[in-house]
Amino acid sequence: MNLKSLDPSKVYLITGAAGFIGYYLSKKLLEQGCKVVGIDNLNDYYDINLKHARLEQLGPNEKFTFIQADISDKSLITKIFEEYKPNIVVNLAAQAGVRYSIENPDVYIQSNIVGFYNILEACRYNPVEHLVYASSSSVYGANKKVPFEETDFVDNPVSLYASTKKSNELMAHTYSHLYKIPATGLRFFTVYGPMGRPDMAYFGFTDKYFAGEPIKIFNDGDFENDLYRDFTYIDDIVEGIERLLSNPPAGRDSVPHEVFNIGNNSPEKLMVFIGALEKALSNALGKEVVFKKVFEPIKPGDVPATYASTDQLQKAVGFKPETSIETGLQKFTDWYVKYYKIK
Repeated sequence: MNLKSLDPSKVYLITGAAGFIGYYLSKKLLEQGCKVVGIDNLNDYYDINLKHARLEQLGPNEKFTFIQADISDKSLITKIFEEYKPNIVVNLAAQAGVRYSIENPDVYIQSNIVGFYNILEACRYNPVEHLVYASSSSVYGANKKVPFEETDFVDNPVSLYASTKKSNELMAHTYSHLYKIPATGLRFFTVYGPMGRPDMAYFGFTDKYFAGEPIKIFNDGDFENDLYRDFTYIDDIVEGIERLLSNPPAGRDSVPHEVFNIGNNSPEKLMVFIGALEKALSNALGKEVVFKKVFEPIKPGDVPATYASTDQLQKAVGFKPETSIETGLQKFTDWYVKYYKIK
């Protein structure tokens, strides 16, 4: 396998740079001497202090340029492309969250559809070597066949968020076909780790514990048919992206567009994950931790299982995520206790 490595002479434009994955990817690229231009609108969907804390870690690096901008602002995005002339673009900016898309659909259309269209147009008029963009495991909807494979039928999304991500894949394919933009879509599977998103279950469960509140588990208390999730540690996600960046798709049928799953290929029952989180928090605090639990029905838009086949990723770049939930959750809880100054 003859893979190209990162080229420090290139300019890497990362949207959503103050976000969870965007921060870690920017950090990794900067550590390897690459020039990174980060864009983020710093919205308040979750605690903005966490976004500022991530940016503070990146800020001192002289090769990092941060621009507060919204990708739905076409003229501003065009100016940024014209000024910085990025070689490789990673679009991670998006309105996240499955359940929130039911409450506030407008913001998903603006960010995930209009915003991504603006990125595609900018790549069209300012040619790039590779566009990598975030899709999501949610595109698989309520598919019963597992593990999910990239060739599976994904035309039955069960949330607006999933619909926007499937739309991104279709839009990227079209632009690759028409304008030969090399593009790679990444279907992420439940990413977790230190400095993660507070709206994610593992983070919220930890918050609830310290607030003395019970955690809500949306599986009706049915342990036999519990929800399965393919939890993927942040370092594995970044490693997968890094390997893909300098290796754009050659293109099937002359269209240089490819989609990959990035998941752990080892789904865990939600209750097993919660048990591992309790144990990791117990280790971090030096005392036994047991969450108070309330069981409720599964929420609209949620799917019973996410389970990634990572064969295509392994074949393309020789990488398979392998961090165990025990290792990953211990790193998260150790960070949480330190960050929030818990005695």
